[in-house]
Amino acid sequence: MGYEGYNILICDDDKAIVDAVGIYLSGEGYSVYKAYDGAQVFDIIQKEQIHLVLLDIMMPVMDGLEVTKMIREQSGIPIIFMSAKAQDEDKIQGLQIGADDYITKPFNPRELVARVNSMVRRYTKLGAMPADEANSYRTGGLVISDDKKKVTVDGRDVRLTPLEYNILLFLVKNQGKVYTINEIYENIWNEEAFGADNTVAVHIRHIREKIEVNPKNPQYLKVVWGWGYKVEKYE
Repeated sequence: MGYEGYNILICDDDKAIVDAVGIYLSGEGYSVYKAYDGAQVFDIIQKEQIHLVLLDIMMPVMDGLEVTKMIREQSGIPIIFMSAKAQDEDKIQGLQIGADDYITKPFNPRELVARVNSMVRRYTKLGAMPADEANSYRTGGLVISDDKKKVTVDGRDVRLTPLEYNILLFLVKNQGKVYTINEIYENIWNEEAFGADNTVAVHIRHIREKIEVNPKNPQYLKVVWGWGYKVEKYE
């Protein structure tokens, strides 16, 4: 697919990184918007239709974690962290806050572009953009209207990020079937699962917090100890 018409916002206090990443993404056909601190991100998001944000964590005025929290209060657009903080706990924290992916500096520009392309494909197919085909999936009071990209539980609207939506849709389409963490990762990320445990587990926890009355005793999204996860099948 071509990426003309898709807008990427790059935010990093290192202008050289912003410019370099912008060159690579422009070469893919993206329109690139640039910011150098967290406050500038919101000005651009309010004025422009942004399809994905590349975000540094350590920035002046407002750091990437604060920015992500505020974005998630109003939008489910994909967010990829670019950070020199490489420890697992840093990555987990980023995902817990609401990021969809995390790439460690220094990174291979081709890898970054590949991740952006993959995220945009998933977002435009299963995220917040219109779909041509109307499909609806239900288990108990949990309903996914895939034509509208809308999730409700007992009539209550549930806001999910694109990755959370993709995971839940996959499991609801296959309700009753148990999938391992690696199987979930490979089906959603479309790549081999290496160290996927934390990534998938964080997203699963976020989904539970949003769809379950009691996330510690889930009705829909359940763990099968020693095997993986499933969405329970109800009439």
